[in-house]
Amino acid sequence: MRIGTGEFYNLSAPKARISMTLNEDLVRAAGEYTDNLSDYVEKLLAEAVAEERRKKMGCDRHLKEVCASWNEFYEKHGSPADDYMAGFLPEDDRT
Repeated sequence: MRIGTGEFYNLSAPKARISMTLNEDLVRAAGEYTDNLSDYVEKLLAEAVAEERRKKMGCDRHLKEVCASWNEFYEKHGSPADDYMAGFLPEDDRT
């Protein structure tokens, strides 16, 4: 995902005035690389949010793969707990 393309946020949304405190020396250092700190921070924030979204999507994908794998195992072999639990179930509930 390219930064600033608006793929996950509205680029034309109005700007919000916020109160933020930053280390003065860090702000001075950043000033050596940009004359528009707001734009610079906005792009970095967009990059950070995009990275967090990628991580979450990767985690979600992993969980779906684990669930699919477990379902496939269950369909082929049943639950490993079935044999263990059989002795604890009433006669009518045993399959």
